[in-house]
Amino acid sequence: MLEFDGLRKSYGADQVLDGVGFTVRPGSMFGFCGANGAGKTTTMRIAMGLVVPDAGEVRWLGRPLDQQARRRVGYMPEERGLYPKMKVGEQVTYFARLHGLDAAAAARASAEWVERLGLGARKGDPVEKLSLGNQQRVQLAAALVSRPEVLILDEPFSGLDPVGVDSLAEALLDQVRTGVPVVFSSHQLDLVERLCDSVGILARGRMVATGTVEELRRREAGRLLRVVAPDAAPGWATALPGVRVVSEQAGDTLLELAGDADDQAVLAAALRTGRVTHFAWRDPTLVELFRGAVADPGTDEEAA
Repeated sequence: MLEFDGLRKSYGADQVLDGVGFTVRPGSMFGFCGANGAGKTTTMRIAMGLVVPDAGEVRWLGRPLDQQARRRVGYMPEERGLYPKMKVGEQVTYFARLHGLDAAAAARASAEWVERLGLGARKGDPVEKLSLGNQQRVQLAAALVSRPEVLILDEPFSGLDPVGVDSLAEALLDQVRTGVPVVFSSHQLDLVERLCDSVGILARGRMVATGTVEELRRREAGRLLRVVAPDAAPGWATALPGVRVVSEQAGDTLLELAGDADDQAVLAAALRTGRVTHFAWRDPTLVELFRGAVADPGTDEEAA
């Protein structure tokens, strides 16, 4: 198991991490979400020994993740660490050698991943000649080429087109199927929702929600109510006690109900407008869960 345990980090008066902790089981994918500046990159850099925490540690298989163990980790930093004038195939081979593969094994693994990630026709090109999306694929190949036991990826889907996203997603799922724990950060919450077994939401240096998407949904169960009343005038629900209108368009209204709000009173109000063709609780999306989790209780601010 990959464990992040009680990580704390401050720079002067700025506390970046305040007791961050979560676990990732072998053969599972963990989506690490948070607004810019929440502390995601700092957490990953601590895991890779690039930042020293003030407290806490990262463990793999019950032991602290030290320099020797990190050679078995595939890491993809937020700021890509590629050599622009080195050819694609040579670059991936070089990273394989850095992780301890001999020359022959490194060449074979490089050829495999360059081809698998759709870069076979570009293996002889300098990285600087590639699009940003293809450079992203090279960086991923560099993270995977050593057949890592753990994958830690910071914004791996950034800049990829839909084909690239699908290619990367399938590569990561293949790693999970072999038992590799995968942690990746992303602002693309639809991908996190689709791919991840569990999710952690970080806000202001603290983990504000962790669990599977379904677990997070159950904690928010009964809050969102979708009402379709085709003949209703706009604003029909705004005066109902304990009810907030989330969205309203052409008679299709999404409402958020407080804990003491009466859903039957909402139904009665909708029926007074005319026909009601749909009335049901709706599971929140991960985007909605994220917004609710990261909203600063002291302000009206929400992170997107």
